[in-house]
Amino acid sequence: MDRHIHFDALRNFRDLGGYATANGSRVRPRLLFRSDGLGKIRPGTADWDRFLALRIGTVIDLRHGWEVERQGRVPEHPSFTYHNLSIEHRPYDQPALGPDVDPGPYLVERYMEVAADGTKEIRRSLELIADAAASGTPLVFHCASGKDRTGQLASLVLALLGVPEPTIVEDYSLTELAAPALLADWRARNGGRTPSWPGYGRAPAVVMRLFLAALKETYGSVEAYVTDALELDAEDLAATLRAHLLAPAPTTWPALTYRPATAEDAPALVRLRDTVALGQLARGIDQWKPGEKDEAHFRTRMREGEVWLAHAGDDLAGAFELWWDDPAAWGSRPADAGYIHRLMATPHTAPPGTGRRMLARAEARIAASGRPCARLDCLATNPRLRAYYEAAGYTVVGERPATTDGTGSPYAVTLMEKRLGDRLSPSRTRPA
Repeated sequence: MDRHIHFDALRNFRDLGGYATANGSRVRPRLLFRSDGLGKIRPGTADWDRFLALRIGTVIDLRHGWEVERQGRVPEHPSFTYHNLSIEHRPYDQPALGPDVDPGPYLVERYMEVAADGTKEIRRSLELIADAAASGTPLVFHCASGKDRTGQLASLVLALLGVPEPTIVEDYSLTELAAPALLADWRARNGGRTPSWPGYGRAPAVVMRLFLAALKETYGSVEAYVTDALELDAEDLAATLRAHLLAPAPTTWPALTYRPATAEDAPALVRLRDTVALGQLARGIDQWKPGEKDEAHFRTRMREGEVWLAHAGDDLAGAFELWWDDPAAWGSRPADAGYIHRLMATPHTAPPGTGRRMLARAEARIAASGRPCARLDCLATNPRLRAYYEAAGYTVVGERPATTDGTGSPYAVTLMEKRLGDRLSPSRTRPA
């Protein structure tokens, strides 16, 4: 599931459903949304129809009143109530910042100002979210870009729901997927100029990580902030939110189905990879970076090897690449193996075990080709991933050092191999 819900004019409208809590419960889908400025949608448009179809009953606008006057608000409609609660009391101009401003410390300082100044508005926002949850009515909260003020409120709600901190950091960083469109919109509004601050519209994971640390250092915990600064009963509030916004983890899942990717799937593959990369970075795994693989990469892999998509029902659950040689990592080899790359499961919403099932699918393709080995590599500094592959039957057979000449990996990788001799198909086919 792509958390970003498509709108023509909105760039960062997202569903908070599907995130798992520490005890295994999941946030219910289609009840809690976050967004950029809803003043960009207009009645009579497809966007307006999409918005009303979500059955939203409450809209919380976190912007300043002057922003609402200048940029507009969500159109009125009898199906929802509108609340303008400006949690930010000291405005600042991000596009005008100098290029030397480090987004992490700077934004965290601003976020802590909001936490201290906007207690009345944050408290009311949380009360509205609890009321909407209790009534089973979907709610959306938003600011201008759906990143800073929206990200702060989302972090409080997710923390009260019991969502682990790395997932909260990941949710914040998903604005990175919308950053290019947010930047393009700013340029269009400002005569084609570029903001002087390179950090405009960006949401690096370090910002939310540092904010949560600062909140805990100052107040003790998110719950203590809610109790002491917001003067709410954090325990009671958390209980209300959890009772109505959480559901037990599913006990049954749709079976995975597979199909070869086509050129038209390239944008979805880029987005899936970038989403997985942001999840890695949120957890301190510095391997993939968003934007490293473009549509041309996946189209090339389709021509020169195989790219497969896995679906659970109608939803994309994951994907993987299958290569028939890999000289950059493994050197010149005979045609004795298939090489598995970019094994990617959709974060939080793919059925449990999707990665292992896709791995088995790739191995079956290799075995059917008559090749006796499956090979792959993983980041040498990621022991958890290495253990994952070892549990799937892979053995470490070497390491490839980092390279900077463009012919191999820019980081050191562990080379792993699995013998497939006992799984060879009687009717072997050679790969195309």
